[in-house]
Amino acid sequence: MASKDDIRMTEEEIGAYLREGHTMTLVTNGPKGYPHAVAMFYALDDDLTVKFASYASSQKVVNAERDSRVTLLVETGHAYSELRGVMIEGDVEITTDLDETVATMVEANAGTGSPLPDVSQIPEDVKLKMAGKRVLMKVTPRRFVSWDHGKLPRNKTPDGLKKAAR
Repeated sequence: MASKDDIRMTEEEIGAYLREGHTMTLVTNGPKGYPHAVAMFYALDDDLTVKFASYASSQKVVNAERDSRVTLLVETGHAYSELRGVMIEGDVEITTDLDETVATMVEANAGTGSPLPDVSQIPEDVKLKMAGKRVLMKVTPRRFVSWDHGKLPRNKTPDGLKKAAR
């Protein structure tokens, strides 16, 4: 029987996998104690800090201001043997830097195939229209949990020996 160590991704595999995607599930702690889960486009720094923008008045931001502990989930696959995913437990920092928020919004949309503007060419008034009511949320990872079912042993007998080629 395979163990969780058999399917765990390395840090390099986690980084590559997160860079392949652009949508994640963000889970914050809601006001009544229930998890609050929403889908978000995201951008990733080299140190695997996850960034995304949201309206300052949104429930996820209000929740994160009250409790900075969040969980993120990126997952893919249809068949069991294709399932891959990364769950991140981390702490979120909320900032209001307009330029960084706009740059993150543009970067997060890069994975969607949308045409992207040169951030340095965006006039201040347009930046304000884009992100004036938004904040930047940065999640510093504290723990990663990962799985890649493509790593599961195939063509092995129950005793662990490889099956003979047919």
